[in-house]
Amino acid sequence: MKRLEGKTAVVLGASSEGNMGQVIARRLLDEGAHVLVSGRKEAVLADFAAQTGCAWAPCDITDEASVNALADTASEKLGGIDIAINSTGWGLLKPFLEVTRAELDAMSALQLVGPHQFFQAMIRKMARSMGGRGGSLMTISSATATIMLNDHAIYMGTKAGTDHIVRCIAHEFGAEGIRANSISPGLTDTPMNAEAKQVPGLFESFRNAYPLGRWGTSEDVAAAAVFLASDECFMTGENLQVNGGLTLRRNPTREEINAAVAKAMAEG
Repeated sequence: MKRLEGKTAVVLGASSEGNMGQVIARRLLDEGAHVLVSGRKEAVLADFAAQTGCAWAPCDITDEASVNALADTASEKLGGIDIAINSTGWGLLKPFLEVTRAELDAMSALQLVGPHQFFQAMIRKMARSMGGRGGSLMTISSATATIMLNDHAIYMGTKAGTDHIVRCIAHEFGAEGIRANSISPGLTDTPMNAEAKQVPGLFESFRNAYPLGRWGTSEDVAAAAVFLASDECFMTGENLQVNGGLTLRRNPTREEINAAVAKAMAEG
């Protein structure tokens, strides 16, 4: 029997081709779950659903009505919700003093207020006292919610805030049969980082930060999500550091990254 046989799952943030949300969704499907993917780009969602046979529905995590509609649609299409995963995010890199109020508001809406709304909507469908079956809530956080990286403050702050919301949910809704956990990758080879990976020396400047000798993949995160979603998991309120030991060390500084890039470009 597959590890998630008969379970139902919502994956929000799966509307970019080959992104982490889609990799997670594919892994859940492989493990026997019935999956609904969601996000802003309807054409991408429809194409992914056609490829995999999963369900889909549009959702803008920054819009409370849209998030509540997703919960209703997913519950109806799947016959209830056992697993709900938020994999949305925006990797804003910008010097601290240059971040605008508009960017602060946008990042807060996407990575703090939005996840709070998503969890509220999912809990209302999953809580046993509200007719649900309990289950597993997850959000994709970041190692930078724990350790430093230059020019990343509002991203790091909102991720850390959402990690604490997850702990509150675990504390308050455990009696409802709900587990809540975060997954924190480090530098990860994803479409969101494709442009950065093309910069000579940039990714390599991070390699020595990882005791296991490599940066992460979406497949690493998906494997962790399967464990957290499964009935084997006796864990809640935790932040899984799925980053090859990065938090034992540190990210490179701005100066170290720039030096590595300059050296790589000079060497051609």
